[in-house]
Amino acid sequence: MFVVTVMFQIKPDNIQQFAQAIQANAQYSLDKEPDCYRFDVCKDPDDANSIFLYEVYASRAAFGLHLDSNHFKTFDALVADWVESKAVKAWELAYQAQ
Repeated sequence: MFVVTVMFQIKPDNIQQFAQAIQANAQYSLDKEPDCYRFDVCKDPDDANSIFLYEVYASRAAFGLHLDSNHFKTFDALVADWVESKAVKAWELAYQAQ
């Protein structure tokens, strides 16, 4: 499986709008992308503007389909001005506890 993590730092005036947009993007991905297995949105309890995503896909190709989807492109354009920084990291799942 292919795992993607994303660290966002959101501009303080936009955190509520971003939270709504990322929740909708995550839910749509899980509901409509059959090879999206997990899409968790986490917030830092000590920094309300810091958001962490953990996404799991069947493969790198499945993640590529996500990036090419209309819903992701719409989300990405919507939030672009709200984001101070964004760090994306790709991983391969090595072990999954049962």
